Amino acid sequence: MAEVLDHKLILYIDGAARGNPGHAGIGGVILNIDHEVLLEISEYIGETTNNIAEYSALIFALQSLPKFNAQELEIYSDSELLVHQLNGSYKVKNQNLKVYFGWVKTLLSGYKKTRIIHVERSKNKMADKLANEAIDEFLSGEKKQITFDNFPEQKQLF
Repeated sequence: MAEVLDHKLILYIDGAARGNPGHAGIGGVILNIDHEVLLEISEYIGETTNNIAEYSALIFALQSLPKFNAQELEIYSDSELLVHQLNGSYKVKNQNLKVYFGWVKTLLSGYKKTRIIHVERSKNKMADKLANEAIDEFLSGEKKQITFDNFPEQKQLF
């Protein structure tokens, strides 16, 4: 059994799509309660929409967390849609997003406490930078597209 590293983790996540749909990247920063960086995420996910990229960033970050054995999560995103949908103040009407929404809810169900907070883009610069770096690195040939285990095919989401 893995050692408990932190009771609570802080996540900053962002998805970027150039074109909408277009080349998309995900970025994320996972911090402990002392705001020390535990993990940075910067991945190219193919061509998709901004909203799918936002959800993908959160899913990828959540899939990276089990090794930390956290019981609580505080998640920050500059996506008003994602935050309000996950907090229940907006309905998920888009059929494609319903798949991602359900997946996120399943991943979050293993935690005792979760808070999902909307932040201004200016307060999410690191995650935004990592998402855009992933796109730039893919376009320059430095990075390959990732695939998610059990992830819906990106092409089916348009």
